[in-house]
Amino acid sequence: MERLETKWEQYPILRLDLSDANYIDSESLETILSRYLYYWEDVYGANSREKSLSDRFAGVIMRAAAQTGKRVVMLVDEYDKPLLETIDNDELNTQLRDILKGFYSTLKAQDANIRFALLTGVGKFSHMTIFSGLNNLNDISMAKEFADICGITEQELHSNFDADVQRLADENDMAKEEAYTKLRDNYDGYHFVRSGAGLYNPFSIMNVLAKKEFSDYWFATATPTFLVKLLRQDGFDLTQFNDDIYANNNTLQNIDMHNNAIAMMYQSGYLTIKGYDDGIYTLGFPNGEVSRAFMSFIVPFYMNVSSKQMSYSNQLRNAVRGGDVDGMMTLFKQMLGNTPCETNEDAPLELHYRNTICVMVNMTGERVQVEKPTARGRIDVVIESKDYVYVMELKRGTTDEAAAQIEDRHYLDAYTADKRKVIALAVALNDNTHNIGNWRRVN
Repeated sequence: MERLETKWEQYPILRLDLSDANYIDSESLETILSRYLYYWEDVYGANSREKSLSDRFAGVIMRAAAQTGKRVVMLVDEYDKPLLETIDNDELNTQLRDILKGFYSTLKAQDANIRFALLTGVGKFSHMTIFSGLNNLNDISMAKEFADICGITEQELHSNFDADVQRLADENDMAKEEAYTKLRDNYDGYHFVRSGAGLYNPFSIMNVLAKKEFSDYWFATATPTFLVKLLRQDGFDLTQFNDDIYANNNTLQNIDMHNNAIAMMYQSGYLTIKGYDDGIYTLGFPNGEVSRAFMSFIVPFYMNVSSKQMSYSNQLRNAVRGGDVDGMMTLFKQMLGNTPCETNEDAPLELHYRNTICVMVNMTGERVQVEKPTARGRIDVVIESKDYVYVMELKRGTTDEAAAQIEDRHYLDAYTADKRKVIALAVALNDNTHNIGNWRRVN
């Protein structure tokens, strides 16, 4: 915003930031809008006949243009924050949407007095009628000519920050090229159009170069509770994030925030474009920082994981790496027992088991695959470490039934040449307790 304000400083600038508020009721939104209007009215004057927020907004724009002889520049930060924050409260969400619709409609009515307007936010509420009739706005979120304005390209990093990267490397006892590789793995990878240049997260790059320490900076700015609410509301299958995710252009461009978790994750930066083929986008985590943020912060909120349960991840990592089957299964059982099981038609009990096990292993940093396809069927869970491979069949029945499926479908054949120790586990699930009943080794 600062660069834009410098470029357009000859014009009257109206800047609205909706990020700094807690929208607990409709009055909270009206208060922050009115606060900005009072400030602008102090500069450009007020009219007592203007009563509503939209009338006052229109009056400010008209007077600013008339007094300066220049059309107004309008900058709005996080225009959708009130709606994102109340995503799980339909009544309040509707009230706030109606207020914003009336307020933003002024931009259309005052088109002749507006030179330039830029609205930034996470969601594109095309189905929510916030911008109903506002056809003078141009969505540039997936426009090729603007694809690199929200990040740092590889060339820009080398051209402008090479000396800083050298200092980062020196501070961390590594070669400069090694530092570049680590920066790329952790902070690069954002793509906003197909075949577009990869972009680094500028916030993270600025922090790591200033502090000379590799860490996860982007997520520390805020916890996106709206995303947690949406994922939980949809009963989303978290195991999907172990594989590529596919979406068409319509899915990414036309967002109904109440039933499109994938699109919202793309818009909020947790997923990015990895590939494109015949009208279908392949999506995935852009880099290590985002992947860790999702698994370390989003997932515990999503599953109501306590700090005590989070401590299980270190124990689980040791059990997985050390071949401690009973220790690993006991931890899974404890985790399932302490995680609320909220099931419905869209989120069946099997999803609860898979989500919890998958999430727990992901938080350890070890590899996990769910419903891994083989020539004879799908293995429920495969966990891999440096020295061990665990092949698990989960059965809502007995361990004998689970063991029979492993043997009958030759699940272990895929690992015949694997030098690691392969452990097959038959796991019986208990529907009454919503937990693991018992388990036994098959081989």
